[in-house]
Amino acid sequence: MGSLNNNEEITLTPEGAVSISYPTLVASPQLLSPAIEKAFGSNPNCLGIVIVRDLPPEYPALRERLLKLAYQFANLDVTVSERYADPASKYRTQEIMNGKPDLCKAYPEYYSKNIWPSNDIQAIKGFEEAFKDLGRFIFQVGCKLASACQPFASSHLLDSSLSLAELIKTSQTTKARLLHYFPPSADSPPPAEDEAVDSWCGFHLDHSLLTGLCSAMFLHPQPNGEPAPVPSPSPVSGLYIRTRGGTLTKVSIPAECLAFQTGEALELATAGSLRATPHCVRVGGVTGMERVSRETFALFMQPDTDQQIAPSENFGQFTKRVLNEHYTQEV
Repeated sequence: MGSLNNNEEITLTPEGAVSISYPTLVASPQLLSPAIEKAFGSNPNCLGIVIVRDLPPEYPALRERLLKLAYQFANLDVTVSERYADPASKYRTQEIMNGKPDLCKAYPEYYSKNIWPSNDIQAIKGFEEAFKDLGRFIFQVGCKLASACQPFASSHLLDSSLSLAELIKTSQTTKARLLHYFPPSADSPPPAEDEAVDSWCGFHLDHSLLTGLCSAMFLHPQPNGEPAPVPSPSPVSGLYIRTRGGTLTKVSIPAECLAFQTGEALELATAGSLRATPHCVRVGGVTGMERVSRETFALFMQPDTDQQIAPSENFGQFTKRVLNEHYTQEV
């Protein structure tokens, strides 16, 4: 990682993403204002993402436990996994990215009642506990980051009396998505080297104020059926972000770190002063990845549905508008 002096030292990843230390976030958040402005501000090279490093030691185990369970759940017999489908929550919808259904990832609809897998299924035993443990960990870090963002964000908020941290802490709408990106199949073969950059997940904006994101884990089944972590199948696989100025940048999240991105709700709440940055996921054209899946976990931290985030729209109205744009019933 490199650094950039701007009143306070700003640490950057090799790709140019801002990186902050968790102990500093906890003990001296006021020192992070220059770093937060560089990450989330309106400069053309802003990526809209912060990497949080030096996390508490329990994080790696929380991440590995849940992401391996994501793989196991995705590979359950359909007669088992269907027990946890909920027709009332549009569970058979397809998300539309770039004008076409996004068929590469599986996750529950935005407003659905959780139906947790039973612990009597050995392959996914402890699923609910693992999901909640990692979710709470990311939420706590995200609340600290929101507090550190307040001095910078308050001057841009339409209502300067609002507290980002309180909007998140008191909200009942925080949602998490456990994402399994299926390996290429016979119907969807491995991509060529000149594949579209958004081949695994189309360009989109997050819906939230802030989104907490784990580093993705690539998994390959072993002879005994258990998934084992493997390196990224291609140097070009992974997360890509368009900067405020339109430059496309690949951003890697180290396995021991978390990332936080600005969402579209924050863009609306600041009348566009803080923008959500479009991002996507690329498969990467390479042989030998036919059985390699990608697992990750995202926590969307956002306000309650009745919270006004724009002069003519509250968060609930915004949610309905976005879902109507991105979801369609499967035919």
